[in-house]
Amino acid sequence: MFRRLGLGLALVWLVFCLFPLWWVLVTAFKPPAAVSGGATYIPFVDFKPTLQAFKDAFSGVRGDFAGPIFASITISVISTGLAVFLGAMAAYALVRFEFRIRLLAGLAFGVLSIGGFAVLNQGIGLSVPQSLGLVLVIALPTAIWLNGCNLPGPVLGNDDVTFWFISQRMFPPIVSAFALFLLYAEMNKAGVRLLDSFPGLVAAYTAFGLPFAVWLMRDFFANVPVEVEEAAMVDNIGRMRIFFQIVLPMSKPGLIATSMIVLAFIWNEFLFALLLTSSKWQTLPILMAGQNSSRGDEWWAISVAALISIIPMIAVAIFLGRMMRSGFLAGSIK
Repeated sequence: MFRRLGLGLALVWLVFCLFPLWWVLVTAFKPPAAVSGGATYIPFVDFKPTLQAFKDAFSGVRGDFAGPIFASITISVISTGLAVFLGAMAAYALVRFEFRIRLLAGLAFGVLSIGGFAVLNQGIGLSVPQSLGLVLVIALPTAIWLNGCNLPGPVLGNDDVTFWFISQRMFPPIVSAFALFLLYAEMNKAGVRLLDSFPGLVAAYTAFGLPFAVWLMRDFFANVPVEVEEAAMVDNIGRMRIFFQIVLPMSKPGLIATSMIVLAFIWNEFLFALLLTSSKWQTLPILMAGQNSSRGDEWWAISVAALISIIPMIAVAIFLGRMMRSGFLAGSIK
């Protein structure tokens, strides 16, 4: 009895979850009269389907659809690739090497960075890019040198570094997004165009996805047998070759899964695209938010935009689900 009750509740929840997707799907194929004439649910029974909304979308009647689609695809794919590549290297280092970071050296880096920037920018009058460049040239080597000294105080390890990566996604995104907007604006003044540009969005989204990549890939690399790497080192194979030719191929399922998850986060990101773009490189979430017109909410056009936005993520979810059901992720490394 309880089993049937549970199955019934699960089916009700499934219908509850799938109904919004069905509503978006059928609304995208409805003519305006069918949308404004009341609720209709079944094509060819309640209404006659039409492709007019799709034709209007790609003909430019509702604005530029092709541009945001191209921007979302290229920016998401390249940012995901960079984030996973850099995250994989960082995660491997966190698994195979021991890090010892002295807290005082980190505090010194923060003091030199913030104080040095204030002095150079406000005191001497250098531009923001010049101040940041000089501060990094001074503060980073100084912090590295201090970290090698026998300073008193706590010493942070690999788990602390991992937590620092994850903590980047814990505070409100508007904090980093607004700071990044100010930095990009200053870089534009210096002649380096980052606002509403492809490199600017790729850099922002790579940094956005990097903590997820480090966090996920760390667990996959921890399952790679260290004996395989030790055997390769006995044969005088360098650490870089071990990483690229042995570790990465053995972690291919983890790379695929991490790429799919990071891609989903980047594809759906709204705040950075809202602040860092204006027209040329706007992504699909911005297109979705701007679908209101002077004629009111044209739900058939909004549904087309929503359908275009969610289809790639549905494909990603189905792909990951099949990998998990087949054991491709859990049993990939023996």
